[in-house]
Amino acid sequence: MSRLGTELPKEYSDRFDELRQNRVEVSYYKYGTAADNFGMKLVNALESHDMCVKKYKETGNTEYLCDAANYLMFEFMYPQREGAFFKSTDSGESAGVAGTPINQLKEKWY
Repeated sequence: MSRLGTELPKEYSDRFDELRQNRVEVSYYKYGTAADNFGMKLVNALESHDMCVKKYKETGNTEYLCDAANYLMFEFMYPQREGAFFKSTDSGESAGVAGTPINQLKEKWY
């Protein structure tokens, strides 16, 4: 288990990582390398991600969430968006969340 999975098991899923990694391995043999498929822009990772989320919403099969996460990882590794970069952001630059997190509710109550 990972440190985070051990210390905060309700906040992180090592099982999800295991399942996700298994699917990467199978895809390597079934479809070829990520470097070829995404690096050569033969497969669009973001559109594939969206297809997986749609399929999950239709079926409830969480395998599609593992696939969706892998497509985001491939976009991170082989970005198809021109000028893609990584920069840590603070809450002022956050994309936000859909809903109200518990700590924000607590701030309103106290």
